[in-house]
Amino acid sequence: MANRSEDRRLWLLLGLLAALSLSMFLIPAFVIRPFRHQSESALALAIAVKRIAPALSLAALAGMLALGLRLWRSSSRVLRTGIVVALVLAAASAVMVRQNYFEWLFHPITAAGFVSADDARLSDKEMVMAVRIGTEARAYPIVQMAYHHILNDTVAGVPIAVTY
Repeated sequence: MANRSEDRRLWLLLGLLAALSLSMFLIPAFVIRPFRHQSESALALAIAVKRIAPALSLAALAGMLALGLRLWRSSSRVLRTGIVVALVLAAASAVMVRQNYFEWLFHPITAAGFVSADDARLSDKEMVMAVRIGTEARAYPIVQMAYHHILNDTVAGVPIAVTY
């Protein structure tokens, strides 16, 4: 009877660690979303979770692996499948908390290309952000900046971050 009671506690702990591991990825992923309102408290929580997620997700995965090994022998095939599914989800979460998945949505500009004002093909109504430093000037189309949000550039030897 004591062995069965201990196994129940271990299964509960395995489930809690799996939930913790998934929450390390899902909380920031669902709170920090472009084009959607985030409350101050929700955003603070998501940023705090994102900060500790890499270490905590690995610790949870290690704990789950130890528990899974301990429970494996006394488990039926169905329960073993549950152990494997929980470990796969925890491993996926441990990988995803280390990814910048926003770069998958908004591909960064790796090398900006510029043309002279005479060669630029913009409609009369297209808005641009203009930067002039000394005798050098650049214009950044709002349509492009709306997608990328930020561009690192150098104007007249001065590094700038163009954003809106």
